[in-house]
Amino acid sequence: MTERSAGLPSQKQVVELLDGEFARAGYEIENVVIDAAARPPRITVVADGDQGLDLDAAAALSRSASELLDRVDRSATPYVLEVTSPGVDRPLTTEKHFRRARGRKVDLTLSDGAELTGRLGETSDGTVRLIVRDPRSAALSVREIAMDSIAKAVVQVEFSPPNQRELELAGLSEKEAPR
Repeated sequence: MTERSAGLPSQKQVVELLDGEFARAGYEIENVVIDAAARPPRITVVADGDQGLDLDAAAALSRSASELLDRVDRSATPYVLEVTSPGVDRPLTTEKHFRRARGRKVDLTLSDGAELTGRLGETSDGTVRLIVRDPRSAALSVREIAMDSIAKAVVQVEFSPPNQRELELAGLSEKEAPR
């Protein structure tokens, strides 16, 4: 949505207004969704950073975003402002997405149709390191996969802590494990 709707700022206006503040806090705006048809209308800002977006950071960004948006147009239609992370169901499509998902378990579909599940290690120069478990021996190995050979990549939701050896192979300590 690019034009002003129901007294709400446009997507472009929201990005221009908030981008600098989010960047100073270490986050980047991935998307802005404006739903003028919702009651009350809703502005959703999707943000992400190298360390993810936890609840405290989302709350702080929401407060600063609200203050900035209120300064621009006090007569605007009341709306709900939400600052959120992209969520685990977002496909990984760029090197930065893979880098930010380091240590997480992912399902990959390669361009040749092969499917792999493993824990993401380091990503650099168009290559992803994936820690995979041999189903027969349970041995762990690291595979280097060219990003341009990945057709689809999605983070799995995990309910148990990651295996310590997998984290080590991913280049992470237990303290750095994704939560």
